[in-house]
Amino acid sequence: MRAIWKGAIAFGLVNVPVKVYSATEDHDIGLHQVHGADGGRIRYQRRCEVCGEIVDYADIDKAYEEDGRTVVLTRDELKSIPAESSHEIEVVQFVPSEQLDPMMFEKSYYLEPDSKSPKAYVLLRRALEDTDRVAVVQFALREKTRLGALRIRDDVLVLQSLLWSDEVREAAFPALEATVRISAQEREMSAALVDSMAGDFDPGQFTDDYQMQLRKLIDAKIEQGESLDTEQTFGVEAAEAGSGEVIDLMEALKRSLEKKRGGGTGDASKGDASKTDSAEDAPAKGTRVKAAPARSTAATRSTAAKGAGSKATATKTASRTATKPAAKETAAKEPAKSRRKEA
Repeated sequence: MRAIWKGAIAFGLVNVPVKVYSATEDHDIGLHQVHGADGGRIRYQRRCEVCGEIVDYADIDKAYEEDGRTVVLTRDELKSIPAESSHEIEVVQFVPSEQLDPMMFEKSYYLEPDSKSPKAYVLLRRALEDTDRVAVVQFALREKTRLGALRIRDDVLVLQSLLWSDEVREAAFPALEATVRISAQEREMSAALVDSMAGDFDPGQFTDDYQMQLRKLIDAKIEQGESLDTEQTFGVEAAEAGSGEVIDLMEALKRSLEKKRGGGTGDASKGDASKTDSAEDAPAKGTRVKAAPARSTAATRSTAAKGAGSKATATKTASRTATKPAAKETAAKEPAKSRRKEA
């Protein structure tokens, strides 16, 4: 266990340094929300409704709103409240345990001695044992001033936070105000039913059936192969940062580019510069290049003829390039229609 808080019990003039640990934990199976179509994780962002920007947790303050007015309270202002910053568990009263209504119990914490000598800790524990009483205490934890009960469980001091009196609602049900007549026979039968079901409470004999069935369902789906490989589909960084779509797109582009480069290199012909240039240009235009099959004699002649045509085309291109400056001067003086005809 990891200590969540450090402080000291103020027992009169006796000071008992302690570490505080959460005594309970949730056994529910952790579930999160996903997109049913592809299994993508659904995440929530802290977005400001005024500027529309996503706000980091470090930049978030608390506020109180009433009658359309909002009062912002910074973390430093909240920490400046003396009661909130106190690390003292003050014993204010010792009372019989039966006077504490179970409705008021909230959460339990274990207290561990936090000093070289546990003598003061043991002294307080013995005082509670000898008097058979519970210590009512006040303390501050997680930005709240709390009321608590200090009791013993298996030789360990346990701090149980209590609800304040105004936090427990009053049960006012009009139906219970009506007069109801119950016969003696009905009371005897109900008492007999209670006796037939009487026993000593053992919490270990009760199990959470829903969580057990949920675990069986998850295990069965895993065995049947009905699970997604989260790391392969979205990537570890994508799952943490919520950017799986960008990473998938980049990976697809990278693989496509490598595939096209490989196909262009395999199609280049030896000793033919014009065909080599054409093969290199094909991937850039989005054309899939296939390996050329063995050519017949007729195909070779046709290729030679095309090569001659390519040389002639290259000669014409060079001629046009040499006369380009003169053509530009003429085009500047002629209208647009004449320039299209010249072209």
